[in-house]
This record gives sequence, structure tokens and C-alpha cells, in this order.
Amino acid sequence: MLSKTIGIAVMPVNLLIELGIVGVLLLLTRFARLGRALIVIAILLLAVCGLSPLSNFLIYPLEARFPPWDASRGAPDGIIVLGGPIDSDVSAGRQTPVVRNAADRMFAAAELARRFPNARIVFTGGSPNLLSPDAKEADYAGELLESLGIAKDRMIMERLSRNTYENAVFTKSMVNPKPGERWLLVTSAYHMPRSVGLFRRAGFAVEPYPVDWRTGGAAHLMSPNSLASENLKQTDTAVREWLGLVAYRLTGRIDELLPGPAKD
Repeated sequence: MLSKTIGIAVMPVNLLIELGIVGVLLLLTRFARLGRALIVIAILLLAVCGLSPLSNFLIYPLEARFPPWDASRGAPDGIIVLGGPIDSDVSAGRQTPVVRNAADRMFAAAELARRFPNARIVFTGGSPNLLSPDAKEADYAGELLESLGIAKDRMIMERLSRNTYENAVFTKSMVNPKPGERWLLVTSAYHMPRSVGLFRRAGFAVEPYPVDWRTGGAAHLMSPNSLASENLKQTDTAVREWLGLVAYRLTGRIDELLPGPAKD
């Protein structure tokens, strides 16, 4: 709970807004000169985050860490889809699945389920929310996946995890993968390094299936989104991911700062 609160407070956009507010408050004190400096710094940094290609350069190394999945090795035994696409609070309020982000994860699950009809489908995601922990993402994910053509009896729904670490630990406990089984891990490309690192640490070997790319590749790094709001959002996403990697490395939950492809 505390880590999520701190994490929200130090996201770049929130942090810069907080810096600007402190600057405004200082204008009312004998530290007005410092206040003016903080306001200018906050505005300039917001401009850099919102109007420059900074967010592309922050997120691209994460997205480029794993190549697209190689299907030549044959059909997998199972497919794990990480939570994140569904807004559980809004879904609970509207009594229907509401997808806000990373919808590609759900589309990829449906497409893979059709291609590999014998593979088990696991969705792992409880409630990451501070205020409404009773609204579980998995409860609505199952309904959405059924509407995309996946039979209910093929699905395993893990609904207790609150973060990626628990995704890995709880999924392994629920699935109990056997030696020699091959499991795909479906998540956003930028999120894949941290996710793979956590699954490896949990003793669950997975094959990365990255989706939901946010950049067009190295050739497009200098082309930021035309909307500053999108660049600000992507900056927050990238910084949150890098902070997560650092935190998990320092706490020993991943074995390397930027996990990459398995070494054969």
C-alpha cells in the first residue's frame, strides 16, 4: 500500500506538478525567489516531457529487449496473460468489462487461443487499486475473453494478485507447471523485462510474447506523439517501469536489472 502511494507521488508528471505547487506556496514567503525558480523548472521539465521525444528514448530499451515470439518450436502448453487492460473499478460500476489500456493483451490471448486450441489460458490480475480492492480484474477478464471466443472451461482465472510479483508467484502456485511444459507470457513489450525476471525468480520458465508496443522502433524515436498528454503519459509509464526494475533488483526479486532473452 505504501509503495503504491509513494510510487504515484514520484511519477514525473505528478512530481513536477507538486514542484510547481511548492513554488507557488513559496511565493508567499521570504523564499519567493526559490519559488519562482521551482515554477520555471517545473514548467520547463513538463515541456520537455510533453513535447520532446524523451518518452520514446525511455521506453524503447524496454520494448526492444525481447524479440517477437518464434512459433517454429511448436504449440505451447499454456498461455499466461498479465492483468492491466481492464479497469476493475469502472467495470464494477458499470457491471461490464471496461478496457482502458493494453487491450492488445486480450486480443493476443484470443488469437493465440484460436491458433493453439489445446493450450490452457491463464489470466492473472486481482485489484491493484488502493480504494476499491474488492473489484477484481480477473472477474471481468473472463467475461471479455469468452466474448472473444475462448471457452470458459479452458480458462484459469487468478484473481488475488495485486502486482507483477504476485502475478508470478500466485500463477506458478495455481498452475504448477510440469518439467518440459512450455508457457507463453503475454504482456506489453515495455513490461516484459520486469515480468520475465519475476517469473524466472519464481521458478516459472516462460517464453515472452510481447504485445502493445508504444514506439514504432528505432527509426521512429525522434518522432514524439503530436499530443503532449500522450507523451507525458508515456514518460510516466517508462519511468514507473524503470523504477520497478530498480526496486525489484534491490530487493532481490529479479536477478538482473534488465532481464533479457534466456541464454541457451
